[in-house]
Amino acid sequence: MAHLAQRTFHPLNIAVLTISDTRTLETDTSGQTLSDLLQSAGHVLIDRGLVPDDIYQIRARVSQWIADPEVQVVLMTGGTGFTARDNTPQAVMPLLDKHVEGFGELFRQVSVEEIGMSSLQSRALAGVSNGVLVVCVPGSPGACRTAWNMILRPQLDSRTGPCNFAPHLKPQPHQEPQQNIEACGVRS
Repeated sequence: MAHLAQRTFHPLNIAVLTISDTRTLETDTSGQTLSDLLQSAGHVLIDRGLVPDDIYQIRARVSQWIADPEVQVVLMTGGTGFTARDNTPQAVMPLLDKHVEGFGELFRQVSVEEIGMSSLQSRALAGVSNGVLVVCVPGSPGACRTAWNMILRPQLDSRTGPCNFAPHLKPQPHQEPQQNIEACGVRS
């Protein structure tokens, strides 16, 4: 279990993208769930969008946010299953500089308690590109809550020790940069 070290909370600028052929922003319960959760944790919803399950439209939107100096995290919901139209992993993988190797495995592990062996049907993934954490989770509000509560909330909280993602993300022009971390929990 992660614990909060005696550090200062730094809100992150987070964009939320829903991948769906059928939803609109008005009917997007998964994107709304992520938006509500991140804001209730003290982070900033800097942008929100919805694109169809199309590799090139997904890449275009995510690339735009990766290049945006204000965006630090992109949370994506939808398109991580095995149907012919589930293209999120194929769209995102080439954009990542580094993969968060354990994210998908951890997400499936914590999902087993809620949905059993159906957790194998998720191709959830995460990685970092241009100082932006990009996270892809399934397109249900339950999956979004599980990902946020069990993994993302503590890992996006700059107070969580011994490690969290905040120091690895691009600093904002109006914020003081966080100290570099040489190793997990050891500040230089």
